[in-house]
Amino acid sequence: MRLLVVHQNYPGQFRHLGPAMVRQGWDVRALRQDAAAGQPSLAATLQGVALQGWQATKGTTLNAHPWVQDTETKLIRAEAAAVACEAMQREGWHPDLIVGHPGWGEMLFLQHIWPDVPQLHFLEFHYAARGLDVGFDSEFPAGEWPEAARVTAKAGPSLLSLETMTAGISPTQFQASTYPAWAQPRITVIHDGINTQLACPNPGARVQLGAQGPSLQPGDPVITFVNRNLEPYRGYHRLMRALPEIQARCPDAITVIVGGDGVSYGAAAPQGTTWKQHFLNEVASELDLSRVVFTGNLPYSTYLALLQVSACHVYFTYPFVLGWSCLEAMSCGALVVGSATTPVQEVIRDGDNGLLVDFFDQAALVAAVTSALQQPDRYGRLRTAARRTVVERFDLEQVCLPRQIGLLQELAALNAP
Repeated sequence: MRLLVVHQNYPGQFRHLGPAMVRQGWDVRALRQDAAAGQPSLAATLQGVALQGWQATKGTTLNAHPWVQDTETKLIRAEAAAVACEAMQREGWHPDLIVGHPGWGEMLFLQHIWPDVPQLHFLEFHYAARGLDVGFDSEFPAGEWPEAARVTAKAGPSLLSLETMTAGISPTQFQASTYPAWAQPRITVIHDGINTQLACPNPGARVQLGAQGPSLQPGDPVITFVNRNLEPYRGYHRLMRALPEIQARCPDAITVIVGGDGVSYGAAAPQGTTWKQHFLNEVASELDLSRVVFTGNLPYSTYLALLQVSACHVYFTYPFVLGWSCLEAMSCGALVVGSATTPVQEVIRDGDNGLLVDFFDQAALVAAVTSALQQPDRYGRLRTAARRTVVERFDLEQVCLPRQIGLLQELAALNAP
């Protein structure tokens, strides 16, 4: 069997699936964007997956209508990816199945290159002008109707992809539910998978945060907060505003905040600053900054060790994609204090395998974190249940990867001679 995996930044969500299919004896190629225009196309392998690149031949139109820019960018990528696939076809390589992430547009025209090949689309999130992330936080209102129109226009390529896919795969029930009702019967919910052998409790874990930073171990009053970027979508502002009172109640607490200064989701911070600095400035005069550590992004091994020493891991999110850090923290046996938003409620049951508080209830967040730090023995059962949840529902090798492989084999059989 021949498999084409499409992801702008491969491997992305297919880090484990691509090599797994190689081990199944499949001929696997991955199509991704070349690092820079003008560079030779990729011709390398990653764990047995042959990498091939595409390059855009033009940029977006100057002074185009702003609602068209996102769609035009996706069409440019789609054309470039189709050209690269046409070259593979001329060389005699024909996939039995195409699997990919349609979010950047590359999969839009592949049915014209290989019209009879089934396509499995990784469906991460379908944006809507209301009812999900947009307008959820009244502090950052959705704006007037033109902003809603921009979101509507942005959905065009996503809707086209839903028409062309044979089937979809989505990590969580909530994420699948964001797609139109007519597409949902074709979506299978299978998570990317958590390596619970790596992300596991470790009583001997130690973390040294810099030459002058604190040395941390299990049992220390450590609060952790992790996101790719520190921004409102992931509740960074809610944590920062709660920290002064948490410090007052827990004078020995050390808060470790992991994440970058950029923006992954939503609007940028006010001009001249970042969301990280914007909300730090808001409460800096009330904080003991010697007990707040911003690490930036960390190596994965250090990040896991930090979760292993965590006394309380705060995970907040808008109604949006569930981050891996929530599940990895649970797998490490951390006590997660999460926002009572739909993505988190799908995996955490309040008082059973974690604690949930209203996204906007600062007093409840303070109380939950304070209790976690002051009464750690009270929550041992929840920590154990948290890890059990991830092992039983999200384990990479025993649960998710076998289900993913089974789905690919089923779809490939649709095109078998």
